[in-house]
Amino acid sequence: MSETSPSGTPESPGFDDMTRDIAEVPAVEVIVTVAVNLMSAAAVKLGLTEEGDKYKDLDEARKLVHALAGLLDASGTEISSFHAAPLRDGLKSLQLAFREASLVPDEPGQGPGEKYTGPLYG
Repeated sequence: MSETSPSGTPESPGFDDMTRDIAEVPAVEVIVTVAVNLMSAAAVKLGLTEEGDKYKDLDEARKLVHALAGLLDASGTEISSFHAAPLRDGLKSLQLAFREASLVPDEPGQGPGEKYTGPLYG
C-alpha cells in the first residue's frame, strides 16, 4: 500500500522499500517472471494478440525471442523442470510463430534463439 503525501497524492515507494520487497522474492520467481514478460512482449510483437498486426514488429520480436532463449538456456539448471518445461514450450511456439510470420524464413539454426535451442524445422 502506498502512502499519501500531505497534498493527497500517493507517493511512490522508496528505494529501501523496493529493496526489501525484492529481497523477499525467490530467484526462481524472478527468473520465471522475467521469462513470462519476455514471452508476452514477443507475442505482441509477433502479432499474436487480439490487436493482431497493430503492434507487429518482427525485428523487435526477434530480439525478445532471442533474449528469452538465452535466459532459459542460462537458467535451465537453476529452475526446476516444473517451471522450465512450460517456458521452453512457449519459447518453441514463439520461434515457430516467428518462422511462420517471416516473409523470408531463416535457415534452420539461424532463427531467433536457435543458437541456444538448436535448429527448428517447420
